[in-house]
Amino acid sequence: MNKLIGDKSIPADLKRCVIFHGHLCPGLVYGYRVAKEAIRLLGLTRAADEEVVAISENDSCAVDGLQALLGTTAGKGNLILKDYGKNAYTVFSRSGRKAYRFARKEYYDFKGEAKEEFERLDRAFAAGEASNAKLRRQKRLKAMDLLSRPFEEIYQTTEVPYEEPSYAELARSEPCALCGEMTMATKMVQAADGRMLCIPCSMKES
Repeated sequence: MNKLIGDKSIPADLKRCVIFHGHLCPGLVYGYRVAKEAIRLLGLTRAADEEVVAISENDSCAVDGLQALLGTTAGKGNLILKDYGKNAYTVFSRSGRKAYRFARKEYYDFKGEAKEEFERLDRAFAAGEASNAKLRRQKRLKAMDLLSRPFEEIYQTTEVPYEEPSYAELARSEPCALCGEMTMATKMVQAADGRMLCIPCSMKES
């Protein structure tokens, strides 16, 4: 990590993403590139509360790029995960009342000198012969290639109709009638006998 932080080829804001995420990888760079483009198009600053909302259609490493740069986090409720397995993201600006969806284009071939090395490492990975060092090298090659590409080569950007995202739900907590653990009241399930249960206990009783 210390070596990466001192690497001048890595932008400072990407380094912040790496510190948050734990390592540099292509997935993180996908999210980083989307966050940067959303900031540019929507004039965003990092959300202190729910001023910015992001919908991610996957639960990959890219999500951490959004969290680190946009301030869209699961804890604040302004990060919504819809795990369709799609490399696609929609970012909303409440103040600007605008939203853009970013969908990754089909896979492309490497360009330049890294192409041969990446393909060699890819073959080793496919054959189960890649060491951890080689896997890290392969990830770095892909990450650096993604950084060098024009955004429009990687993603299709579409302005979508602005629909006001819901704010994070706030509700009191109540004890589950079966396990006694404090549970958000709006997430509880009423049993046939009228008791209010947490979801895991309701599943046990069904």
